[in-house]
Amino acid sequence: MRLIIIGAGPGGYETAVAAARKGLEVTIISDGPVGGTCLNEGCIPTKCFCRNAELLGDLEKASTFGIDDLQYRFDFQKVVSRKEDVVAQLRQGVEFLLGGKGITLLRGKASFKDAHTVTVASDDPAVDGTEVTGDFIIVATGSYSASLPIPGADLEGVITSKEMLELDAVPGRLCVIGAGVIGLEFASIFKSFGSEVNVVEFCKEILPRFDTDLAKRLKQALSKRGISIETSAQVQSIEKTAEGLKVTYLKKEKPFEVVADKVLMAVGRRPNVAAVNLADVGIEFGPRGIVVDGDMRTSVPHIFAIGDVVGGYMLAHVATFQGLRALAAILGEPCEIDLSIVPAAVFTHPEAATVGKTEDECKAAGIPVKCLKSFFRANGKALSMDEPDGFVKLVVGEDDRILGCHLFGAHSADLVQEIAALMNRKATLTEFQAVIHGHPTLGEVLQSAAHSA
Repeated sequence: MRLIIIGAGPGGYETAVAAARKGLEVTIISDGPVGGTCLNEGCIPTKCFCRNAELLGDLEKASTFGIDDLQYRFDFQKVVSRKEDVVAQLRQGVEFLLGGKGITLLRGKASFKDAHTVTVASDDPAVDGTEVTGDFIIVATGSYSASLPIPGADLEGVITSKEMLELDAVPGRLCVIGAGVIGLEFASIFKSFGSEVNVVEFCKEILPRFDTDLAKRLKQALSKRGISIETSAQVQSIEKTAEGLKVTYLKKEKPFEVVADKVLMAVGRRPNVAAVNLADVGIEFGPRGIVVDGDMRTSVPHIFAIGDVVGGYMLAHVATFQGLRALAAILGEPCEIDLSIVPAAVFTHPEAATVGKTEDECKAAGIPVKCLKSFFRANGKALSMDEPDGFVKLVVGEDDRILGCHLFGAHSADLVQEIAALMNRKATLTEFQAVIHGHPTLGEVLQSAAHSA
């Protein structure tokens, strides 16, 4: 059986490796570095920056504890160099995987010749014009950074997350348009690096898709760190002035402005449906992405689509498991992957994380729930880490099933995974209460919430 995968991001390359292990003959086509957005200009390099920002925060705390002779020098070039080393190492690992038995990696731009045949255009004469025929095809072309259609959006100094990771110096003043995951992570990072940071968000709260209580608490924490956050603010224009880039926005119908050296456009991402000629083979798609069913099958039965290009949760781990779901459908194998239970995190300081339904979503759907809370300030490990700011919110249904969990505080991204596992096994609150947690650990905040019933 022959499988063609268009795109070598997390969904594409992980599926290629899994398919080869199952005995399929796989051709994967990559128009750009393997690893996709996540590895090269998203999750991984951003987390490298997050780590350095965290260390700076720890050093700052240490200096306030009486270590008067504490000396450290922040060298942004070393931060950038470490980030590039990590990305290169991981990219090399992906290339090694894609060089395995049963996998052919072709570098170039794919296009459909017909519903079973893909042509590759490449700078490499040995690859250019290659035609590959497959029994099944998976489209995994990812997404691209969106931008607001406002005057000045194309000015020099108005950049996306990709360019933020390519900066050679820390901007003195940074304006972030958008208080979603990407915007807040960069706001938190560059505040630690020394930037004066202003965030402008159109919605009433930051992190519009997250739990309201979580969003409010995180906003308070970031504001306490000195990050200015304006919500319910509509950006009107960006103008280059002698003082810098002037961002004008409306709030309560009154104009306001903020001046910055760099402006980060962090207003989301768009499915890259134009990367391949989908319409020529009858694949249904729209501005929100390629239309797929629960098995990631498109309107053309032997063609599947996974990852950011289908819209919805634009997360690397979602793309990976969508690929495994599609592969199971191709092979006719059973699959227990529940794509409705997706943990997500924001790597600010402190972190925030979520899985499952929010309280507001349950209310809107008429689902009776109880919400159980606990706080990091009562947790011994959190206090010993000097991380007292945080809380846990468990959402539990009438049948005692855990429907969601929302965390704000140190290592929330790791903690939420325990609840994701329980939800996948349809565990009850009573069953979770019986699970022994080690002491002292941050995981005890989850148990504290469970026992607050």
